Formats: sequence, C-alpha cells, structure tokens
Amino acid sequence: MQKRVALSRALVTDPKIVLFDEPTTGQDLIRRNAILSMIVEYQRRFCFTAILISHELPDVFFISNRIIALDQGKIVFEGAPEELDGFQHPFVDEFIESLEGFQEHLTGLYSRRNFKVRYQVALGRKHPHDAYVVAIFSMNELDLLGLNLGHETAQEVIKSLGAYINKHFGAVGGFSSRQNRDQFVTVLPFSDLKEAEGILEDFGRDLGDQGLCDIQADAQIPEDECFEFSVLAGLAEGKSGDEIESIIELAKSQQKIIGRFLCEMRR
Repeated sequence: MQKRVALSRALVTDPKIVLFDEPTTGQDLIRRNAILSMIVEYQRRFCFTAILISHELPDVFFISNRIIALDQGKIVFEGAPEELDGFQHPFVDEFIESLEGFQEHLTGLYSRRNFKVRYQVALGRKHPHDAYVVAIFSMNELDLLGLNLGHETAQEVIKSLGAYINKHFGAVGGFSSRQNRDQFVTVLPFSDLKEAEGILEDFGRDLGDQGLCDIQADAQIPEDECFEFSVLAGLAEGKSGDEIESIIELAKSQQKIIGRFLCEMRR
C-alpha cells in the first residue's frame, strides 16, 4: 500500500520519467511480482518512461524493454533482454544463474533459459520431419484484476494458473515456461496438431469445470468478491529444427478463449 501511495503521489505531477530505485528490496516473491505488475500497469496507463534500478536480475529481465548493465561502475551491456544470449562477459554468468533460480518463483515451471535448453535437447533427438506442438496460454484482464483485488492477489492467480498448466501438460510429456507476466508457453514434443487439439480440449473442459474454482481457492479470493478474467490458448505445429520463436508467434495468432471466470458462475 505504501508503494502504491508513493507512486500515486509521484504521478500527480504528470511526469515523463519515473525512477524506481530498488522497489522490490526486502519483499517476498509474491509482493515482488505484485510491485512489478503495478509498475507495468501504471506505466501503460499514464504513458511515462519507467527507469528501474535493481540488483534482482530476474525482475529486470521480465519487465524491461531495454537493459543497461553496470559491472564495477562501467556499462558492460546495453540492449534488449533477448540480446544477452549472444553477449560474452562474466556478468552474463551471474545473470543466467539468477534466472535459473527464478524457477522457484514460477511453481516448478522452467525458467526461460532452461526452457530453451530443454527444447533443444528434447527436439534434437527427433527426425527433422517429426512434429511437435507449442501451446500459448494468456490471461486477459490482468490489470483490471489487480486494480479490483490488488496486485498481490493477481499474482497469486497467475501462480495458480501456471501450476495448473504445468500439472496438466506435464502429465502428457509437456514442459512449460512463463514468457512474461501474463503468458505461459508449453511444448508438447511428442504430439502433432490433431492430438494436441484433443489434449487442449480436455484441459479447457477441466479448467471450466473445476480449474477456475481451484484457482480462486488457491489465491484465497473471498467468495463474495466479484471479479472476471478469461484464459486464452493457441496451438501451432513445428518441425525439429524450426525456430521456437516463430512457432510461438504462430501459436499466439491462433489464440481463443478456453475458459472464462464470471461472477455469476459462483451464484
């Protein structure tokens, strides 16, 4: 609450740039994610440039469009987060080590770095013409959910959804990662598109019958609280050797609603 009040006080002057100096220091995992979600929400709403100073490298990686890294007082990297993969410097080793620890933040989901490694290993053994499927899951109305119930509760909902995806698709050989604050990607290395459509249909049915209620319970949302959100999913088929990013983008373009939580569902 104090951080929200401080940010609101700063925004009264309609600033073009807002500096956040170590905003998540001393916070637990849920509160850290809630603070970052709040920053992103207000930055989008009020169109200011957000400058975030942090030693929490995963925090920076997941919400930034551009990174400047300092090592012993000197700039050693400047660019987009994804450009770090091709950057050779001891700083990167520390950065990657921090990202690997981020798996604990995501209820057992792979970090983005581990996800790429798992992808390369799993598909490297397949014939070039063998198919696999990528599934993308997104959650709508995240900003509205945070506004109505609080950012900590919104993060609990995301955490619970990630665990639900991981449990369901891990059981059929899939592996998952959180791509950004409201999106997950799952690879089914042993499926084709037709089979994956059946798996997704079962998941959507289960999500509507029980999953959304379980998410509400896991997030400890009172039954008399009225809120709404929807879960979208899209599938795309790839071949061994395809660039994973292009298959992910294709899956995004195929997204449609597979589950919707409405107030009247609980009446």
